[in-house]
Order: sequence, then C-alpha cells, then structure tokens
Amino acid sequence: MEDKTLSQDATAVLQPEGDLVAAKLPALRAKLRELVAAGVLHLTLDLAATQMVDSAGIGLLISAHNSLKKAGGELTVIHASKDIFDLFRTMRIHQHFSVSGN
Repeated sequence: MEDKTLSQDATAVLQPEGDLVAAKLPALRAKLRELVAAGVLHLTLDLAATQMVDSAGIGLLISAHNSLKKAGGELTVIHASKDIFDLFRTMRIHQHFSVSGN
C-alpha cells in the first residue's frame, strides 16, 4: 500500500490508496505512527481513493484521533464517499473529529 503524504511544519495530508479494511491496515498504521512520532499534530486523511471502511479501519481512525489529541493535535477526514460519510454520521464519529464528503 502506498500513501501520498505532504508534510509542512506539523501538518500532513495522507491519502491511502484503497479501502481501510483489516487486511490493508498494517502499512497505514505504521505510516500513521511514523507521522505522529515525527511531530505531526494536524493530520488530514484524504479518502478520495477509499470506497470501504470496516470495523478495523474505524478503530484505526479512532486510535489516530486519540494519539493526535493526546499530543495536542487533531485528525481531519476529507473526501469521504457518501456511504462512508453516512456511516461516520450514524456512528457519530463526526462528533470526535471533522469529517467532510466529496
């Protein structure tokens, strides 16, 4: 799994290529840890290339949010598909971090 990142100061944009499902999460988890360890406080996750998020993917997003919040930062999700956006609203995830659709 390749991810596109653009880092400037304590800000990074990460665009996973593909779905956030259990089988594909180890590489993304490692990348998120790397960014937080490098001092990134404001992480934007661009889901433009993501069509599906399973429970493990949701867990990873919540974990990333918690890690960033603990460090004084924030997680933002952009370009979520309608289905993913609706899922996040149903689960009230949007109350913990910013989520926007396509």
